Amino acid sequence: MRAVAWQSARAVQVVDTADPVIREPTDAIIRVTATGICGSDLHLYDHGAAMRMRSGDIVGHEAMGEVVEVGGAVSRIGTGDRVVVPFNISCGQCAMCGRGLYSQCLTTRDPDAGTGGALLGYTHLYGGVPGGQAEYLRVPQAQFGPIPVEAEDPPAVLMLSDVLPAAWEAVERAEVPDDGTLVVFGLGPVGQMCVTAALYRGAGRVIVVDRVPERLAHARRNGAESVDFSVVEDVPERIRDLTSGGADSVIDAVGMDADGSFAEAFLQSVKVQPDRFTALRQAIASVRRGGTVSVIGVYSSDMLSFPLGEMFDRQITLRWGLTNVRGWDQALLGLLRDGDQLGANDIITHVDSLENAPDAYERFKHHRDGVIKTVLSPVIH
Repeated sequence: MRAVAWQSARAVQVVDTADPVIREPTDAIIRVTATGICGSDLHLYDHGAAMRMRSGDIVGHEAMGEVVEVGGAVSRIGTGDRVVVPFNISCGQCAMCGRGLYSQCLTTRDPDAGTGGALLGYTHLYGGVPGGQAEYLRVPQAQFGPIPVEAEDPPAVLMLSDVLPAAWEAVERAEVPDDGTLVVFGLGPVGQMCVTAALYRGAGRVIVVDRVPERLAHARRNGAESVDFSVVEDVPERIRDLTSGGADSVIDAVGMDADGSFAEAFLQSVKVQPDRFTALRQAIASVRRGGTVSVIGVYSSDMLSFPLGEMFDRQITLRWGLTNVRGWDQALLGLLRDGDQLGANDIITHVDSLENAPDAYERFKHHRDGVIKTVLSPVIH
């Protein structure tokens, strides 16, 4: 089969590799019909070696397709079914899954790595499981994970694999008061869905922070106010001015690839590792006393000079972690089927062939051509 494989920093290739096979009775094999490129994939694209990627690893953790084979322990889906595959690989039966913490599944986690449950296509920190940017995908724990969908469901049903549950859970964790104010840092696909999810759930005001004109314009069309951090000297100060002292809640939908200052650009130019925590620091500085910061952007390293004293003094609640996809899929599927209540279809700006993946990664990284969300299709040539 053809698959997108990580090679080295800022290099992915479409390669020929062996078709996946059933290894466990709880496995399924799907023929992939659509697979997304996520902002988290860019973390691997840029920093894969530091995150225990190995040359040849198949990437991608957002996939859907048609079931072509199931193991003997899989009965809830069958050959010919159309399914979306959550990026969490979770058994649905262990103590963590019983608490709804599917990202912490005890059955699939690697104790030697010291991390949570296994993930599709996301480094040997999380199981080294081959990902979904391929013609075929082996789905472990298929007795629980895959989400059955219908042929007539909209294209954005793919985003039940990650984007929609991530945004919904980020808003849930943010605890935005009724008619309260939320600030969203980062307007990739998850950030955009945080805007619409928060307004749908009763936020009175959403302010977004980004620097890409098309992304800012998209969020404004959905009812947000915008701050362009490339022209604002002090983003938290601007937020505090706009909110009379700070927002009720803030979501960091950026993660460790924040790039908000001249100093960082300079450090990169002289090959010194910059501070990758700009968005988190600014999120903490932008929330009011007693407010909540929700982090859905991915972090994989320790943060020096963490503002513990400031957070203690200001009684800030910090909530974060990987999304627990299966906790939200049915509610979100209902919203998609009911007229796409969150505008998820609108953020799919590019549909490419799988073969075009290297160019699609570069376009996404450099925000070219108004890209917000790219979907790759192995069936497009």
